[in-house]
Amino acid sequence: MPVTSSPLKVRFIFNPHSGSNRRNPYLRDRAVAFIAEHQLDGEVVATERPRHATELARAAIADGCTHVVAIGGDGTMNEVACALIGTQAIFGLIPCGSGNGLGRHLGIQKPNRHAFDTLLNGRALAIDSGMVNSDPFFCAAGIGFEALIAGQFSLMTSRGFQGYIRASAKAWRSYQPETYTIRHADGVAKVTAFTLAIANSAQYGNNAYIAPGASVSDGLLDVTAVPPVGLLSAPPLLWHLFRGSLGRVKSVLRLRGKTFMIEREKPGWVHTDGEPRAETQRLEISIKPQSLRMMVPQNAAPSHTPPN
Repeated sequence: MPVTSSPLKVRFIFNPHSGSNRRNPYLRDRAVAFIAEHQLDGEVVATERPRHATELARAAIADGCTHVVAIGGDGTMNEVACALIGTQAIFGLIPCGSGNGLGRHLGIQKPNRHAFDTLLNGRALAIDSGMVNSDPFFCAAGIGFEALIAGQFSLMTSRGFQGYIRASAKAWRSYQPETYTIRHADGVAKVTAFTLAIANSAQYGNNAYIAPGASVSDGLLDVTAVPPVGLLSAPPLLWHLFRGSLGRVKSVLRLRGKTFMIEREKPGWVHTDGEPRAETQRLEISIKPQSLRMMVPQNAAPSHTPPN
């Protein structure tokens, strides 16, 4: 961690229900050992309910913590980071969920020694925060099929990537694409889409690149609208998604900008970093440039285009 003018004080926020934490709390023990090993002024606290991580992060700031670290999945990441927007506190991430889109984008791959070392030897990078109405996001938000699956996935007791694929395959058979009106700086686009993502980072997670080339620090958001998917079109679209080449698919609409207004014919689910939010018909999309300070590896780049 960088040298500061005031004593360093760190708080780890551990979600006992995220990923491998459900079966083994070894990351909590590892965080305790990390604090002791490096003689840090710090502690580990555990979440007890949804949105509790935000409360704990705000309490950490009130207690004068200089660094607040999330140990959990994308939902925990979002809850902790929400509390740090616009503050001087630095956000750290030990990812252990099923997706880890923001961490993967920035080179924080797994909850291993490297992730902990980044807290000491990395650098603080100012990243953007996206907003959907009043809800912040840092990796991606979305509507359509991905929001429907986010809602179903949040209720599953056995999650992980395979669980996500099973839920998606089951829901895909009966899902009906929606029509969206997207107002942006250069005009209006009306599109019928299977799913529509608003991305800050290049990928959802699991190396599924919904917005290749996106930057977390450019003050812009990337909108990707995927057309209706059939039996024949699904395999090539999935191939491009995981290869990072969706931008080459002519039927995929991609927009980049600071603000968007998205309307649909009726209210529906929206997700922020994989967490379902209240149903809404109108989405006001905006960005808070470089509003979150985050510890990243020294060689981390704000933008990311996967190799072909």
